[in-house]
Amino acid sequence: MAQKPSIPKGTRDFSPAEMLRRNYIFDTIRKIFSLYGYLPIETPAMENLSTLLGKYGEEGDRLIFRILNSGNFLADVSPSALSAADTSAVTRHISEKGLRYDLTVPFARYVVQHRDEITFPFRRYQIQPVWRADKPQRGRYREFFQCDVDVIGSDSLLNEDELVRITDRIFGELGINIIIKINNRKILAGIAEIAGAGERLTDITVAIDKIEKIGREGVRQELAAKGIAPGVIARLEPIIDLSGSTEQKLAVLKKAMAESASGMQGIREMEELTGYLAVEPVKATVELDLSLARGLNYYTGTIIEVSAADLPFSSICGGGRYDDLTGIFGMPGVSGVGVSFGADRIYDVMMQLNLLPEQTGSSTEVLVINFGSAELPALMKVAGELREAGIATELYPDPAKLRKQFAYADSCMIPLVVIAGSNELAAGQATVKNMKTGEQTAVPFHELTSFIRRLKTS
Repeated sequence: MAQKPSIPKGTRDFSPAEMLRRNYIFDTIRKIFSLYGYLPIETPAMENLSTLLGKYGEEGDRLIFRILNSGNFLADVSPSALSAADTSAVTRHISEKGLRYDLTVPFARYVVQHRDEITFPFRRYQIQPVWRADKPQRGRYREFFQCDVDVIGSDSLLNEDELVRITDRIFGELGINIIIKINNRKILAGIAEIAGAGERLTDITVAIDKIEKIGREGVRQELAAKGIAPGVIARLEPIIDLSGSTEQKLAVLKKAMAESASGMQGIREMEELTGYLAVEPVKATVELDLSLARGLNYYTGTIIEVSAADLPFSSICGGGRYDDLTGIFGMPGVSGVGVSFGADRIYDVMMQLNLLPEQTGSSTEVLVINFGSAELPALMKVAGELREAGIATELYPDPAKLRKQFAYADSCMIPLVVIAGSNELAAGQATVKNMKTGEQTAVPFHELTSFIRRLKTS
């Protein structure tokens, strides 16, 4: 017996039932993005490696899927590089493109490439898959969808306030209780500075960002492994472990970082943002978390991360401010801010919490029974009129036994069946069967559409 085909680890197939649930999430997110005036764009699945590399830090670069050049891609590789098994040297010659790692860097490239067509501030959303050569595990995939919303060309912290409100509204509609954690990379820079390791900000933030995954002792070990002095690590811990309200934490930080210009700027930005959020408080819990670092190198100001309050789950949404991401593509001084919703993790959370609405196994609302060639023209007309009325309708393609057609409707969870055989046609009416209750109702053809509409809304 031939072995069944398979798919790469970290990827998945989605059944019709799963797609209906996923589309419920996508449609909810898309609706809220549009409500706030954001416009959709799409970018290619692949980008030039020159666009991608160097934007995500050393760890991120390793997770980019490379695409082999077409043709004889080994022609330009020296024999010495091949014999030395120098992967980095060989890769430069055989791969010029890669699958996108996220949607933010391609967005920055898009802005620079199309700047003459864009009105700033530019507000966009993007719902597309991304790929990471990560180790597959629960809640972590190699191919997954991100739903990004960004505004670029504005320094105003009102944008951060709006993104927090968008986040709160989306998860409110999806029924997920969330905790929104916020921080500021300038505050982290100030912490590193007063700890005596300002030049090691990237190493420090990458390690701190792993606290939930590896614990505080794991972070200490990673910092030590990166060569951060024990004294610096000791000076970092009391600040990261600060407790109390956001206002109390900021008050302590003001005293501790009075000599750090960067740290004080971050505190002022955090006070401004929390002031905006206080005007009309959101439903979710919003807290300042000084251990939040968001490891990506391009963040420069506010950083945001969202987790499900009712599950010990990792981040389901995150983002932040990037002051000069377009600068690396030749357009300096354009600030942006955005957040990204992890649709696949959101789906997993909603499945675990049983939050997804009851979906049918099909988008079909009505099945018209096929009685054969004599009745077929009238049945086609019935199906057509229902579709014209916006009711998703199938006409069973074969004149099979009634038991088989009813079994099909039951298996596909089609809620209503229209029966119009020769007797019904002669009487000018159809029988509508509710597959859930078994109830059958005789309905004149001219009332069929309105009757089914009433059933849908009852």
